[in-house]
Amino acid sequence: MKKAIWILACSGLVLTVGAFLLGRYVLPDRALSSLPKPELSEGQRGELGIDKNINESNIDQYLGRSDAVYRDMRMLKDPGNYEAIGGDSYLSGFVNGFEVVPLPYIVNVTGLPDPVGETYTGKTLFTNTNGIYTPNYKESMEVLEALFPKDKMIFLMCGGGGYAGMTKAMLVALGWDADKIYNVGGYWYYDGANNVKVKRVDSDGKTVYDFYKVPYHDINLYTLTELSGR
Repeated sequence: MKKAIWILACSGLVLTVGAFLLGRYVLPDRALSSLPKPELSEGQRGELGIDKNINESNIDQYLGRSDAVYRDMRMLKDPGNYEAIGGDSYLSGFVNGFEVVPLPYIVNVTGLPDPVGETYTGKTLFTNTNGIYTPNYKESMEVLEALFPKDKMIFLMCGGGGYAGMTKAMLVALGWDADKIYNVGGYWYYDGANNVKVKRVDSDGKTVYDFYKVPYHDINLYTLTELSGR
């Protein structure tokens, strides 16, 4: 219990520093209008689990709600070759209001497109075996519930929509309400007014990533109690 509280306290410190540095990006609270029920898009976007009604095209009007949390499921640097499918293996930017929670540290990722290859393959909070999610640490569920509170609406995003879809599938399988979770798609397709850019070219012409801007939840598995046999 104490270890789980410690990891979340550290995450809070990271987010507090990020909020200080990003003060100009703080969003005002929105009037809590009713939300459309989650509904799958058609075609390939639907296969990824991307929502038809709330997605990259209109997420701006749903930001800043006090009844919701916003989670971007990417890693800061993903081992997968996402450039091969037109994306970016680095977290090149994010939508203001979203906090980054790296999915590959939460659960093993499978089913990526062949050109991408493999993402992180180390230890994870949970192991997914054919849709059965088994905790690997005593605090796994506690950490998950802190990151994705059940009493809030949850908006999920990633690079292209896949990690967000995997996250929703996992949460629903573990008891979260599917009607309170929206996969709003991928940052790579976002063209709204709340784009916080992390990737830039410096004065020497080199590409750099300003990760200090990112509100990031560090999932430090070494502070948790590993279950026997896991």
